Amino acid sequence: MKTRLIFSLLFSIMTLQTISAQEKKEETKEKWKYEPNFMVGFDVLNGAVAFFGDRQLFQGFISSKIKDNAHAVIDAGFEKNIYQKNGYDATVNGPFIKVGAFYMLAKDRENEFNGFYAGGKVAGSFYKQEYFAIPVRGYGGSSASVSMPSSSQSSFWLEGTIGGRVQLFESEFFIDVNMQPRYLLATSKQDNVEPMIVPGFGRSSNSFTVGFSWSLAYKF
Repeated sequence: MKTRLIFSLLFSIMTLQTISAQEKKEETKEKWKYEPNFMVGFDVLNGAVAFFGDRQLFQGFISSKIKDNAHAVIDAGFEKNIYQKNGYDATVNGPFIKVGAFYMLAKDRENEFNGFYAGGKVAGSFYKQEYFAIPVRGYGGSSASVSMPSSSQSSFWLEGTIGGRVQLFESEFFIDVNMQPRYLLATSKQDNVEPMIVPGFGRSSNSFTVGFSWSLAYKF
């Protein structure tokens, strides 16, 4: 009888330990369970303008909440453009990518993805350019031009981002609008000629430009 009681007691203790271990395991699984919190968007504004002008810019982004108000973001796209100004005649085309993060400065209490944010990115572009005309001083001070063949180039820049997001009704769609001040850090040159256009950076003969995007995004 005592032996049976002892075995019953041991069996009960082992059963309780197994149940407790299983519960802890389930709690751990629940704690580390992955919950999607990323957003995918496409720049509708620049995508639509591409059909009516020289600049054909198509770009999108993926962002994900890291912790609290911090979000990581990756932009990628492709641009084809021309530059015809001050005697220059050039074309470029190629992809670009931007990697960075932003911080929600103010957000909706009911939806943490609604609000205003600011951040920064490191960006780069690897593209092909061709100069049909580059102004040079000719004989006797007359104006002349030279051309350059197509070549592969690369440029890198820093980009700030200031914008906001708002949810469309009760759906998982959001409107994301932001402004992007950009500063060119480094660029390759063809025969010491500064690039007139850099895909993803803009069309400019100086190191500073400002971009703008209006995107439609979906939250997963």
